[in-house]
Order: sequence, then structure tokens, then C-alpha cells
Amino acid sequence: MMKFRFRRQGADPQREKLKQELFAFHKTVEHGFPNQPSALAFDPELRIMAIGTRSGAVKIYGAPGVEFTGLHRDAATVTQMHFLPGQGRVLTLLDDDSLHLWEIVHHDGCAHLEEAIHFQAPSRPGFDGASGLPSLAHITVVLLVAAGDMAALGTEGGSIFFLDVPTLTLLEGQTLGPDEVLRSVPDDYRCGKALGPVESLQGHLRDPTKILIGYSRGLLVIWNQAARCAERIFLGNQQLESVCWERSGHTVVSSHSDGSYAIWAADTGDSPTAQPTVATTPYGPFPCKAINKVLWRSCASGEHFVIFSGGMPRASYGDRHCVSVLQAETLVTLDFTSRVIDFFTVHSTRPEDEFDEPQALAVLLEEELVVLDLQTPGWPAVPAPYLAPLHSSAITCSAHVANVPAKLWARIVSAGEQQSPQPASGASSWPITGGRNLAQEPSQRGLLLTGHEDGTVRFWDASGVALRPLYKLCTAGLFQTDCEHADSLAQAAEDDWPPFRKVGCFDPYSDDPRLGVQKVALCKYTAQMVVAGTAGQVLVLELSDTPAEQTVGVASLDLLQDREGFTWKGHERLSPRLGPLPWPAGFQPRALVQCLPPAAVTAVTLHAEWGLVAFGTSHGFGLFDYLRRSPVLARCTLHPSDSLAMEGPLSRVKSLKKSLRQSFRRIRKSRASGKKRTVAGSKLQEANAQLAEQAGPQDVEVTPVQRRIEPRSADDSLSGVVRCLYFADTFLRDAAHHGPTMWAGTNSGSVFAYALEVPAAVAGGEKRPERAVEAVLGKEVQLMHRAPVVAIAVLDGRGRPLPEPYEASRDLAQAPDMQGGHAVLIASEEQFKVFTLPKVSAKTKFKLTAHEGCRVRKVALATFASVACEDYTETCLACLTNLGDVHVFSVPGLRPQVHYACIRKEDISGIASCVFTRHGQGFYLISPSEFERFSLSARNITEPLCSLDVRWPRGATHIRHPRAT
Repeated sequence: MMKFRFRRQGADPQREKLKQELFAFHKTVEHGFPNQPSALAFDPELRIMAIGTRSGAVKIYGAPGVEFTGLHRDAATVTQMHFLPGQGRVLTLLDDDSLHLWEIVHHDGCAHLEEAIHFQAPSRPGFDGASGLPSLAHITVVLLVAAGDMAALGTEGGSIFFLDVPTLTLLEGQTLGPDEVLRSVPDDYRCGKALGPVESLQGHLRDPTKILIGYSRGLLVIWNQAARCAERIFLGNQQLESVCWERSGHTVVSSHSDGSYAIWAADTGDSPTAQPTVATTPYGPFPCKAINKVLWRSCASGEHFVIFSGGMPRASYGDRHCVSVLQAETLVTLDFTSRVIDFFTVHSTRPEDEFDEPQALAVLLEEELVVLDLQTPGWPAVPAPYLAPLHSSAITCSAHVANVPAKLWARIVSAGEQQSPQPASGASSWPITGGRNLAQEPSQRGLLLTGHEDGTVRFWDASGVALRPLYKLCTAGLFQTDCEHADSLAQAAEDDWPPFRKVGCFDPYSDDPRLGVQKVALCKYTAQMVVAGTAGQVLVLELSDTPAEQTVGVASLDLLQDREGFTWKGHERLSPRLGPLPWPAGFQPRALVQCLPPAAVTAVTLHAEWGLVAFGTSHGFGLFDYLRRSPVLARCTLHPSDSLAMEGPLSRVKSLKKSLRQSFRRIRKSRASGKKRTVAGSKLQEANAQLAEQAGPQDVEVTPVQRRIEPRSADDSLSGVVRCLYFADTFLRDAAHHGPTMWAGTNSGSVFAYALEVPAAVAGGEKRPERAVEAVLGKEVQLMHRAPVVAIAVLDGRGRPLPEPYEASRDLAQAPDMQGGHAVLIASEEQFKVFTLPKVSAKTKFKLTAHEGCRVRKVALATFASVACEDYTETCLACLTNLGDVHVFSVPGLRPQVHYACIRKEDISGIASCVFTRHGQGFYLISPSEFERFSLSARNITEPLCSLDVRWPRGATHIRHPRAT
């Protein structure tokens, strides 16, 4: 007989108020490089830069911490962006031929980016009787003229329309058609051929009435819009790609589809010019690809800059992504690893200045932003304080370290500065400096660690809005790979023509996939860390302020423990280098542990106070004493039928049929058992409804119906995968004595708890005595439904999580309550359960899958501070599900507090990449190059707070205009 439980409905008002003071959901800022950039713009007056993306996002950047983000309503590609100089306004063109005017407006002292008005070009040929607007063919180019009050729109049909920017309305009687231009062209040039689309429009710096028009056929025209006539005509015959008008107006530079560029004199004669003064193919004489864009920048020295993209020899280097910088006799071919989107120079734009005198070159690539200092000999790259390419090598794991001590922070920063010394010249500073960061200095420093496919671990300053790179650890140098051969080939080709120079740090290729970092752990008090990889390598490192040459001790640990019938079919282990190896300042390896078989490490944890590191794979887990460099424990977790674990990550196709068979068997079994309960279930529902009506909805509610969860089979593939490892000083053997313990949870719902004998004399020391660390199995728990164990945590007598190593002994945190009874919180994919210690009897639980129909993917214990009372905090359990929802539960009561929709359930990689912080925030990848930061805390929020001093034209207002059609 089923029992019915009734409980009082109606929330406690005081508790609801407290929840509002503790919890609030915000998606605060996006860290990293924008995904799929498509357009670039720069405002030289405000020193701000805008990047548009294929998804319709608009991102504006200034000084570090100054960021503005907007998103078009339609997810169309941003093809062009143009700043209205000094006004904090930007005009965007989308690939659906719509124009959007965005403006940076201030509310309560902080600036925000908002869309003011938009314009959709009429697509019907001729005149639209409803609107009276002439038809616009596909818009190919936009030019802002008259200080941004008017825009010229070049089209695919060769016509140029003029738009009033403040209202985004077409100006009647201003349209310039190709027929009007052809009247000024000699008859022999016309030849019955059309001019083609408008490829380029350029304005005169000192005379806004003049426009330089470039047509696809190659014709260039200096048009006087006030006099409605052509002042100069250049009869080019090669297909045009781009045009640049030198600031004095005396020189015009055009680039073409055959890889050439031409220089035309614009200040001599009135007759049409048929030949340029200079025409050159920089990388000829063999066929070359088109020069997509060219810039001419003048210098007082007479050694002007010519900067262009493309133009590479088609046969030999047609696949290269290059920007060439030419000054006098110096030519450098900047070689990038991703496609060039656009570029600009930071130079003087004041009309009274005679020369450009470029200071920096900024190149937007598909995967990164590169800035070069043009005033320093050699044109070095300028380190970017933001927009760092997180995915310079694919991210394979991440971890967050909160409250980093100031001493460790300074040492990491120092090590990073030694890796890439900052230029002494003040001219090499970051040139995009607009706006002011109003956010307060962070109260604590946070580190975001990312492991990568190439074996590197990158350290990021995640304390504020800008994710700033601090230091890069490379583990590949410890192993024998093919890196040296590739480097020697690159060095041998340096003297060849063209003069390539590798620029940027995006490198999607890995020398050896076995180098990939799977797990990282850092002790912030001892500056020791563990890096575990794809081939079963576990590396223990320690931070050193000076370079050193040392031999790394290597130990192997067989996790199969000589089990019969298992043969590893996956990749081989990495071969470590022998003998002393040089290591730069930073994290230097102290010990290398090789798991056998060399499967990917799935879990790792470090306890620096005990000098122990634990690690797990799909075969079992091990414990290693890195102070004595000796193994302590190896435990195999394989089921006798778990053959898939022996095949490695690249050999799992064979067992697809087996997995499908098991899935269909479960479905059939579930349906069969469900039919038997149909009749009884309907009667129970009727009785349930009658009881609910009798009790009255205002007084009681029925406990939600729980979903029936099918137990998982013990012989499921990969059931032996170790999912989590945990160290704790707690009661395991009896209630009177506590001591070091190690806990391990597996994919099959098994939990192993070991009592550790750590010599007390060396607690916190650097050397072990002769007596070794011992491990004895104390408890073994098997969860009923065999759901994978996601996390384990021990709670003290007050129900609080135990402090991290060294926090209690160094009085850095409140000492745990060792008098009352401890408890262990075990989080599986289906439920959370608290057991008492040392008896390991169930105390309380919450069945998430049964209640919510979802599975747990990530969990973490976080501290939430109240916005009303700074001293009041609660420790709660934060959980991310496979549906992308975030739930928060009280600890140890496991009562649901709040839940929010955070990540799209279809975004599997985003859910898998999520990492929580200790203070109620989190990060997840919204693209391979961007972390989205979110906050569950009402108090702890990291978001852009900035302002921008804009110069509005006289009479302009912030009032929203009616939508244009």
C-alpha cells in the first residue's frame, strides 16, 4: 500500500526574504575572444574599438574593464561597422541589408550600449508605392560623411544613395547613379561595359564634399557632391578590391584582384588619368591572390607606410593568411594562423596635422586580435590586456582558485613577465584606452586555470571583467615529441622569400594528442600543483622564482594490479626525457607518475599538507607520496565485463552495437514493467486526487510524484571510471579518533573510503621519515541505482565543509568542529545523500532525477553572503544539470533553495565545461574561445561598470526615434 505524505503549504516569509538577500542569477560578462568575428571599427577620437560577429553581436572595447555589448534582434552577420567620431555612436550593416544605429548612453553614472534606431533597405524594384522610397540593391559599402550626419551607401548595382544618419532616412534628390558618372568617362573606356558594384568609398579628411568612389571594374572617381560633378577620373582596368585616399588628398592608392596595388597622383591635370604613377605586384611575377585591403600612412620622415592584406603567390603560398607592412626598403610579411578579417592603424586624425605618423597596427583575425607597435624598431607585438585567445590550443579542462594569497599572486605574475618581458619603451603601451573603469578594485584575487590540448596550462586573472593572461606552463618539454623537428623546419625557412614572420599565439595543432591536459589542481598556500594528462601522466610541480636544471623522478603505478584477461589496446605512454633538464622560472616538475595502462586521467586531488596526490582513470585509482616519491596505494575498479575501458578513446566504435543492445533492453524492460503498473497507478491517482480535495489546497500539498529510476547494470561499459577523489581529516574507524582519509567515487556508484596513516612528524614538512604512508580500506558503499558519483565532501559537526589543507593549521579559516559527529555528502548523477560518520548510515537525501527528471553534471559547495548583512553567510550546494539548469540546496539539510535556467540544454560542451567558484559564481564555454561568467550570489557579482566621455553634436538628443521602415 502506498503511503501519502502531506505537508504545510506556504513559504516562510522570513526565509523567502533571506533567499532574496542571498541568491540572484546574473549572466555578467563574456571573457575571451568573440566567436566568429566578421567586422571591425575604430574611433580615433574616443580610442575605442568595435567588433561585430556572425551571430549579430556588437562588442565595444576601450581601456581594460571598459566593455559594452549589444545584440541585434535578428541573428544576422555584421558585415560593416562605422563609428560616428567622438559621439559614442556606431552604425552597423548586416548581411540582410539593414542598418542599425547604436549609441552608448549613461544611466546612473554608468554607460550602456543600446540600439537607437534601424533602417531596412527597400528590396522591391522601382518605387514602393507605400513608402515612396527608391529601391536599394545589395549594399556593398558604407561611408560616413559630414562628421557622421550623412552616410553614403554604395550598392551592387553601382548606385550611391545618401542617408540622414540621425533619423536613418534616405535623402531625396541625392542619389548618384552609374549613368551620371559615365558621362564624365571617355567613350573608349565605356565600351558598353557596366562599371560594376561600388567596391569602395573614401572621404576627404579636410573637404567633406568630396568622395572617392571605386567601382569593381577598376574606375576611380573623385566626386564633388556639392557641385554634382566628377573632379578627377582614374581609368583603371584591373578588377578593384579596395582604395585608400592619402590625408592630403594628393595621392590615391588602389589594390586589385591580381595581387597588385597602384599609386595615382590626384593633384595634377584635369583630364582622365589612364596610367598610375606606380604600379607594382609585391610578390610577383607569378600569379598572386588579390590584395583585399590597402592602407597608405604618411610620415614626416618621408618613409611612408603601405600596409595591405593578401597578395600572396597563388601557387606556393595561396593558403597563407598574411598582412604585409612596407616602409621604404623594409618589408615584413606578417604570417597568421587564421583568416584576416580586417585591420586599422592608430594614427593622427586631426585635420591640422600634416602627417599620419602611425603608432600601432591592429589586425583582427578569425581567432585572435594582434596589435603591433609601429614606432619601435622591429615592430614588436603589444601584449593585449584582454581579448586573449583562450583557445590558442583547444581547452580540455578548467579550474578556479579563489582568494589567492598576495605572495603567490606576485610570484605567478613575476614568472609570467619573465616569459614575455615587457618592452621598456612607453610607446609600446596598449593603444585602445578609451573610457574609464568604474568598478571597484576586487576584494580578492581569483585564478582561472585552463588545461589545453598541447599540454599547456594557462593562468588567467579572473578577478575582474577583463580575463588577463598571467602565466603559461608548458609540460611538453618533459616528454619526447616531434616538436624539435617542426621547429628546425621553421627556422630553416626563415630566410626564404617572402619574408614571413610568425605573429600571434593561436595554434590549433597539437604535436601529440597524448599531451592533452585532463585535470589540474593547485594548492595556493604551498604553490604546488598537479597536472594530469591524456596518456596517464600525473605531474607534480612546484613554483620556483629562479631557473633551474634538474632531473625529474619518474615512477609507474599499475592500476590493473596484474589482473588477468585485460589487454590495453589504446595509445602508448609518453616517453619522458632522461637526465637533467633546464626549467625556466615558474612551475617546475618535482615528480612524474605514470599510470598503467596509460589511459586518460579522469580525477585528481592534491593534499600538500600530507604530501599526497591521488589520481584515477577508467581502470582504477592510485595514491602517491610525492615527498618520498613512492606509491602508497593502487586499486583496480574494473568490472570483469568492462572491456571498453581497455580500448582507449580512439577504439570505441567496436562496442557501439553492444551499447545499443543494452539501451534497447533497458527500454523494453521499462515498458514491460510500466504496463503492469498502469491499472494500479490510475486507481492510486484517483485516490490521491480525492485526498487532496478533502484536505483543501490552502492547507496541504501532495508530495510530488517521483519518477521511477531504472537501476543501472553492474556490467555497463566504463563502470570502473573514477569520477571523483577527495581527502579529509575525519572519523572513519570509530567516533573517538579522527585522522586522514581518502575517498574515491566511480561510474558504477561505488564509494571507497581509505584510512591513511601519515607520519605526524612530517606534517607540513618537506621530507618524509623512513616510515611510509599507509592506506587501509575503511568503508565501501554501493549506491542503490549505481548512478555515477560526481562529488564527495565531508561536513563537520556544524554541517560546514572542512577547510582546505593548511587553512586551519595556519589560522586562515575557522577550525572545523571535531567534537560533534561528522557526515559525508555524496552527490551522484541522480541524487544527493548525506551519511553519518563513522557508521555511514543515511541521514537525509534529495532525489533530483526522481523529482526534476534531470541528471547532475557539476556540483560544488559555495559560500553565499547576504547583501543586507555582510557578516551573514550560508554554505550551499550548487548543482548544474544536463538540462542546463542550476539548482541551489541547503547544506546539510538538502532543501531546495532556488533554481535558474543557465545554459541551453542543447549546449552539451557548455554544460561539460562549467566550473563553479567558492563564492557562488561560475564559468562555462559559450564558444571555443569565450567563457560566459554567471553569478548565483546576490552580493558577489562581477560585471562591467564603466563610463565614456562622448561629444554629442549640438541639438542631438537621446530620445528614441521611431522605427524606420
